[in-house]
Amino acid sequence: MRHQPWRMTFRYAAEGVFYALRTQVNMRIHVVVALLVIIAGLGLRISRLDWLFVCVAMALVIVAELVNTAVEAAVDLISPDIHPLAKAAKDTAAGAVLLAAVFAVIIGIFVFYSPLLTLIRQLMQ
Repeated sequence: MRHQPWRMTFRYAAEGVFYALRTQVNMRIHVVVALLVIIAGLGLRISRLDWLFVCVAMALVIVAELVNTAVEAAVDLISPDIHPLAKAAKDTAAGAVLLAAVFAVIIGIFVFYSPLLTLIRQLMQ
């Protein structure tokens, strides 16, 4: 294997992210939801600590989706035929995304409940 410049690792990583965005509907959904959450956080002026929780939750979901995409691609390469272990690998990776997304929703409820309630009360007056 030929030695490559260190900066190429960033290019390859970016290519992986763009591959997932290009090929995975759920990845695009996660990114759109993350952008909406960022807009909501800015609009509601959430605290720095809340931003930390929100950013960790968003990153966790996107990272889980990237790992899921990698697992699916590797399994499809190794086992193009239907096999119980291939199914288990894909289902387990998808389960990780599901758990990360549920965690993100719970964090979102904790962070946005009070600011949204305050905004609704102000609009109703």
